[in-house]
Amino acid sequence: MAITQAPTAKGKQAARGLRQAAAKQERKVEAKTGRDFAKGEKRFEERSKSSDGKSAGTKQKS
Repeated sequence: MAITQAPTAKGKQAARGLRQAAAKQERKVEAKTGRDFAKGEKRFEERSKSSDGKSAGTKQKS
């Protein structure tokens, strides 16, 4: 859920905290591996393939 979509102030605060924690974890992993995470569509494909070696498009067609 996006920060602006949260219905309450407490929800918005939780969304901000989650976003910050995810960004911190991403920076940590990028520093450890020495390369940037794929972003957007590339990341979606990367995560999709990691589970079973097939792309998301291939999975939807079958």
